[in-house]
Amino acid sequence: MNIREATRDDAGLLADMLVEAVNWSSEGKKQSRRRVLSAPGTAHYIAGWPREDDLGVVAEADGQRLGAAWLRFFPPEKPGYGFVAADVPELTIGVAARWRGQGVGRALLRAVEERATSGGIRRISLSVERKNFARKLYLAAGYEVVYAASPDSDTMVKVL
Repeated sequence: MNIREATRDDAGLLADMLVEAVNWSSEGKKQSRRRVLSAPGTAHYIAGWPREDDLGVVAEADGQRLGAAWLRFFPPEKPGYGFVAADVPELTIGVAARWRGQGVGRALLRAVEERATSGGIRRISLSVERKNFARKLYLAAGYEVVYAASPDSDTMVKVL
């Protein structure tokens, strides 16, 4: 597996991985790509990719794109689900369903954290549903719950 910087040409992949992230559960009703990309609460995670302060990585193997992780800053008046402060970017990770559970998410998480640290970012936030298996990954990687974002999800932060 190779991990590289996400570029402008990866906007479509990031959109696909956002859809994967939204539809993480095999039990729930799947949201269509159109719905995810048109809903304000999710569309702003990739709209206009890349903005000047966006940072992202893409995992590839044998010519296939396996997943992506990216950070985006949000203002207080238009926060993301895991918003904690304007100077703390929010993490999004999406891994194609057939590649989940094979270390892709962990590798993407490490790579995006390394690039964030190199870029002077001190903290990363995220929102995760409590039933999402990725929550264990975040806890193992040092993310801490800072508050319950809803009855079913938590906002987490990692100090880099």
